[in-house]
Amino acid sequence: MWRKPKHIEFLWDVLFLAMTSFGGVQVHIALFLKKLVKEKAYLTEDELFEIQALCSFLPGPTSTQMITAIGFKRGGANLAYLTLMAWITPAVFVMTLAAFGMTYLRNRDVIQFVTPVGIGLILQAGWIMAKKFLRAPMYILIFLFTLFTGLYIQSPFIFPLLLLIGGLISSLNFKDFPRQNKHKMIIPWANFHLFWGFAVFLALLGHFTDYFPIRIFENFYRNGSLVFGGGQVLVPVLYTEFVEFKHLIREDDFLTGMTLSQTLPGPVFALTSYLGVLLMKDFGIIGELAGSVIGALGIFLPGTFLIFFVYRIWGQLKQYRFIRASLPGIQSVSVGLTIVAVYTFIHPMILQANYIGFGIILVSFLVAQMTKLPPIALFLIALLAGVIVS
Repeated sequence: MWRKPKHIEFLWDVLFLAMTSFGGVQVHIALFLKKLVKEKAYLTEDELFEIQALCSFLPGPTSTQMITAIGFKRGGANLAYLTLMAWITPAVFVMTLAAFGMTYLRNRDVIQFVTPVGIGLILQAGWIMAKKFLRAPMYILIFLFTLFTGLYIQSPFIFPLLLLIGGLISSLNFKDFPRQNKHKMIIPWANFHLFWGFAVFLALLGHFTDYFPIRIFENFYRNGSLVFGGGQVLVPVLYTEFVEFKHLIREDDFLTGMTLSQTLPGPVFALTSYLGVLLMKDFGIIGELAGSVIGALGIFLPGTFLIFFVYRIWGQLKQYRFIRASLPGIQSVSVGLTIVAVYTFIHPMILQANYIGFGIILVSFLVAQMTKLPPIALFLIALLAGVIVS
């Protein structure tokens, strides 16, 4: 049922997060935990991390799928679609403007302190997850295996593989979980058929018509269907396709958009709106605006179709003990991947002996852990410091 006042409040909170969630998926999870769980109690910690575990298995933008699933949980498909729009619109709008000439943010000195703040928040999220999930020797071993594997094997395909391994190992403990009355599974296949059917349709349509907007729509949709690991994995994939292989976008234009997308709050996948405008530059202003829409729809649609399909059957899947038993292992892997992300971000700081960055990370972690100061305040302080220094 549509509970209008509560749903409007929820959408305002999603919009607030969309305009204040700097950083990638790990930062977004930390902010979802703080805003949606601890402050507003829209769902519990267990429910949030369960959704995270589920979305981690799917290709596409993990934080976008998570926030969409939360919207679905609270108000069904209608609220989920509105949640998706509230989450992606601010970043898509700014990235579209950027493609029309907003290049002043090439000066990375302005945002030099934002990344350490984000790392501090990721670290705090990892700390919370570790305390919650690493409570038995098996889960600690899964965490350590994930940590060392993730550090030594740099591949986007390792993420879903580690999640699968962690889930399988943990599922061996299924006898520790109580039996539930099982009901016949009813699987609504519509969104799954949309997911693969749309991919086939676009590929065939692009091949036979050779119409450029259709072909780039297919390119974005294909990448959104296959990329695991979030924006940090999507960026090199798009660079290889549009800059190195097809030579449709200049390197400096791509790097400007990449820098801006990683500076802005909201989903990093919104970079595709910027690229869509550049790809459609020969089609006039209307064509460029259409390119922005093509980029956004192409990259976000497949993940949306998948989360709508999977989340609808998730409640039914949980009636099986081995599914419930697999979740702690998946969550232990998530803790390991979070720490891997922290190391990935701080590695350049280690090479540069950036002691100021390390100090900001530590202060951000302690402030987030020990006070109720909202994360946006930390980001604004970091931005202000960057403006002053630059």
